[in-house]
Amino acid sequence: MIRSFVFSHGKLVGQDLGLDFLKVMLIDEDAQIWVDVEQATPEENKTLLEGMFNFHPLAIEDCVSVSEQPKVEEYEGYLFLVMHAVDFSAAAHRFETNELNIFIGKNFLVTYHDRPMRCIAQTIDRVLKHSSTVARAPDRLTYTILDFMLDGYNPAIERLSSEIAEIEADAVNTKSRDFLANVLRAKSEVARLRTILGPQRETLGRIARGEFKIIRAHLVPYFRDLHDTMIRLGAQTDGYRDALTNLITVQLNMQQAETNQVVKVLTVLATLSLPIVVISSFYGMNIQHFPNEEWPSWPYAYAYILGLNALITGLIYWFLRKKNWL
Repeated sequence: MIRSFVFSHGKLVGQDLGLDFLKVMLIDEDAQIWVDVEQATPEENKTLLEGMFNFHPLAIEDCVSVSEQPKVEEYEGYLFLVMHAVDFSAAAHRFETNELNIFIGKNFLVTYHDRPMRCIAQTIDRVLKHSSTVARAPDRLTYTILDFMLDGYNPAIERLSSEIAEIEADAVNTKSRDFLANVLRAKSEVARLRTILGPQRETLGRIARGEFKIIRAHLVPYFRDLHDTMIRLGAQTDGYRDALTNLITVQLNMQQAETNQVVKVLTVLATLSLPIVVISSFYGMNIQHFPNEEWPSWPYAYAYILGLNALITGLIYWFLRKKNWL
């Protein structure tokens, strides 16, 4: 699907025009053209990207093929930009990316993507309602698209934040194996988000530093604001990574504390049972058991041994309580 918009002096003067008419409008210095390409066929790509705009073959190759790496490259007469929108699937616990390829010229803008994108739909809605605020030049229109794209990061990160909050709430009650599995899964998604944000931050940083003449000087601060947003999102992601690392540390400490408590109880039981083991072992070979008519008779012998065990065990228990070891 190919959608086109033609502007003149900030006003929308044409929409979804034929390619032949767009070729004529490209020559008009007062006209600004935005062509959005979604799920195009190879024939449409060849006609539009090669025939009409005559983009460089390497740029076209990067455009039509899927790439996980953002990039910005300057060619003669235009700038080629690759960016990625994100969405967090709560069911799959995974960040999904959607690639957006942008060609920025002096009087044209071409956006290329394989799947529908929210930022494109929002920009089209803005163009149809208030074209004068966004359609004065391709670089201004590009800023609007990227601004909507970065706004789309917030819901995805909020869903990730909610998932991490649930993991934190279950830190005490969840079984250790399930808890660690959830934390490791969340950490992997945080790491994936960092790999998405990092290169895009560098890409926007080059534009924000004013490296490319196609971006007019008075719009550079706007792209600098987008770069600052990327930095903020990256810092937020680093905070999530640190929080998950701390959760793992807390869980491991809790497991160690539980183990220590078990060892403590077993040690106390072993200590309290030590007297009866020693005394019964000492007297076991020296008492004649029932029937026994010689002195001391067996009831007195058992009473003596059990009483001695009880006395020593009680003294050990009192000593442990006094030392606050129980």
